[in-house]
Amino acid sequence: MFFQTSLRRAVLPTPTRRLPISLSRKWLTTEQKQIVKSTIPALEQHGLNALAHAVWAYAVNIDHPEALAGAVSRIGHKHASLGVTADQYPIVGKHLLAAIKEVLGPAVTAPVVDAWGAAYQELADIFITFESNIYQQSVETPGGWKGWRKFFISDKVSESDEIISFHLTPPRQYSLSDSPSPDHFRISVKQEFASGPKPAGRISNVLHESLPVGAELDVSMPFGDFVLDVNATSPAVLISGGVGLTPMMSMLKTIIQQQGQARQVVFIHAARNGHVHAMKQDLARITADHPSVSRIVFYEETTKRDKQGVDYDHVGRFDLVKVREEAVIPDANYYICGPQPFMKAQSMSLEAMGVSPDRIHMEVFGSPSD
Repeated sequence: MFFQTSLRRAVLPTPTRRLPISLSRKWLTTEQKQIVKSTIPALEQHGLNALAHAVWAYAVNIDHPEALAGAVSRIGHKHASLGVTADQYPIVGKHLLAAIKEVLGPAVTAPVVDAWGAAYQELADIFITFESNIYQQSVETPGGWKGWRKFFISDKVSESDEIISFHLTPPRQYSLSDSPSPDHFRISVKQEFASGPKPAGRISNVLHESLPVGAELDVSMPFGDFVLDVNATSPAVLISGGVGLTPMMSMLKTIIQQQGQARQVVFIHAARNGHVHAMKQDLARITADHPSVSRIVFYEETTKRDKQGVDYDHVGRFDLVKVREEAVIPDANYYICGPQPFMKAQSMSLEAMGVSPDRIHMEVFGSPSD
């Protein structure tokens, strides 16, 4: 069976550098900029999909494009993980302009179309340049590649009632010599079942139910800007909810492997109960063996098998205020991953406790439509 998947990275390898983002304007005239700004309210009234929202955000910030640097990095890495190429942008632009014409109706004149076309071209050029640099960096990284490479599933490990880890191994002639694991990648996938109006996860169910050990996959180079800087020495506070713990475990293991006891880590996790708490044995072993790592686990509810002090520490709603003394550390960097409401709540809680926003880093887990 053949399957194609993209990977996110959670660790910033030593050879990797953060790439500059060029936000210089080349296409829009002053008159076109005013036209774009004048049509923003009409587009807002009709709602925006993800693509239109990106162009809309660019238009809103047209006088201060540097405000979009974070979004450009995040979206650009997602594009790279899917193999988006420069020649696809004109196709997207064509359909975007058609959608704008439909939304604005009679208000669409030739100057309006030209202005939005120029705005889209500017934004496209920003992404094309940034993504070109990402692709080049991936090729230059030891063991890296561009596009898709064939891997096969060498092992499937059940981590909880909902999560399975897949070990992805390349053919013998292709080596991942500088990856966190020298011979394979590991991805951990939660099986998403249908719930009310929410459909079942298509990819997660295929991975869980249809792909056995030995199945072949096409895999992209890992991308993503939610990464741990392994050269930093400041404490790291890793906060996760549900399957959001998977990049945190990667970060934790990398700190242990590369920095040993030199860097303090606080690992804070929220799960519904022990049945769905993945990798808890790994976490318990690491905290037992490394005094520099402390663990705080919240369960919403417990089962008969769950033991306080062994599997979890607190019962009830996850609340960082309850563990403020352990969680709020001077000069620490905070990494948060989980569902959108969880992340927003924890970020607000940290800021309310005095943590500077520039020390809070987040990654949302979920489908592109979430």
